[in-house]
Amino acid sequence: MAEHDQGAADATGEGRLWGARISAGPAPEAWALGVSTHFDTLLWEEDLDGSLAHAAELQRIGILDADEHAAMADALQRCKDLFADGAFPLNDDDEDVHGAVERWLVEQLGPLGGKLRAGRSRNDQIAGDLRLFLKRRSGELVQLVKGLQTALCDVAEEHLDWLAPGMTHLQRGQPVTVGHSMLAWVWMLQRDVGRLRDLHARVDESVLGAGAMAGSTLPIQPERTAADLGFARVAANSMDAVASRDLAAEFLAACAILGVTCSRLGEELVLWASAEFGFGRPGDAWTTGSSIMPQKRNPDTAELVRGKSARLVGDLVTLLTLTKGLPLTYNRDLQEDKEPVFDAVQTLRLVLPALAGTVASLELDRERLEAAAAGGFSLATDLAEELARRGVPFREAHEVAGRLVRVAEERGGDLDVLSAADLAAAHPALAEDTEGVVELLDVHRAVERRSSSLGTAPASVSAQLAAARAAVADQA
Repeated sequence: MAEHDQGAADATGEGRLWGARISAGPAPEAWALGVSTHFDTLLWEEDLDGSLAHAAELQRIGILDADEHAAMADALQRCKDLFADGAFPLNDDDEDVHGAVERWLVEQLGPLGGKLRAGRSRNDQIAGDLRLFLKRRSGELVQLVKGLQTALCDVAEEHLDWLAPGMTHLQRGQPVTVGHSMLAWVWMLQRDVGRLRDLHARVDESVLGAGAMAGSTLPIQPERTAADLGFARVAANSMDAVASRDLAAEFLAACAILGVTCSRLGEELVLWASAEFGFGRPGDAWTTGSSIMPQKRNPDTAELVRGKSARLVGDLVTLLTLTKGLPLTYNRDLQEDKEPVFDAVQTLRLVLPALAGTVASLELDRERLEAAAAGGFSLATDLAEELARRGVPFREAHEVAGRLVRVAEERGGDLDVLSAADLAAAHPALAEDTEGVVELLDVHRAVERRSSSLGTAPASVSAQLAAARAAVADQA
């Protein structure tokens, strides 16, 4: 959006907000480069809310009398209705949403329509619009994340004690439960929510009254417009107010990290749905087929979620690159600050409900999951920890367990092929109560033993699920 100090427009300015200082209209190529109406009209609601608050302040300081204010407020409300209905009449020569609204107000109200600009610049206007947009959209995204978390909690509850392989390096490591695995994503998303909430607290300040960058000589009281718009406070410095876009960058950082969380979950779903893993699959409504291979059942929704994260990372990089070399205060480069924000919001509006639906539709294979949980020598650590309990230094216990894994591997089986004699021969500490050691190599008991507050035992996961649901429910 263009910066543009206040000034009366005349014919040479063609009615545009930047007034008569420029003797000729822009060249077609310059106009095409600078026009922003095709994207900044997404701020129409925030812009008109700000204008209604500003009009009330103009009446208080006597720029508008009571009748003028009533007519202005009525016109602004009619303008909101037109935008809401998709019926606002944009013209080809509308440079941005601000100019379009003022042009319409003049058409409706005559000279009165031009009074609204007093005490306000497009600089504080767009900065205020953007902050209000970020405040509202951060709250909206929290609710969308809540929907995904709820779906994950539901799957966790339904499969609370089902066994699953816990992996590191994409190799089977230790047995866990499906409930524990699903709740891991809930807590990861909870931190994403925390970042959006943190931003909401910082963005909750009004910049209207900053003007172009030095405030206004009119007796505007920024605190009043801030209160009218529901902001908690007013920015401290007019130059910072119009120049800074760090809050937009913070919003995009939160969106990018959230996108990466969604991408990782999408990748997990793709792996689980593969024939090689076979742990489960999304419902038919969340998959597609192949145009040439009749047998295919592709987890396309999860793959698209994974792909969309690239856009979100790109949006953040775009804004950081845009702002890294800008001096105080406003620079026209900042017209480019809004499209990355709009893109991130729209992308997450698509990603989060689609991912929630995919998760909710999961059809899991209990037998395949349990077989994977029990395989891959996943209880070798249990064996080493039992040796540690029997007084063997863990460094030595680790080596003993590793040798036993090699013995089992050479026999073509897992640890369950080892006999009591094999265990006794491996270390003197295993010569006593070898039957008890053999019982350790039961995957169900192994999971039950992991009973700390953050462990994967079903009782622990049940408590964790209750805490997760409470945390999700607390998200306003």
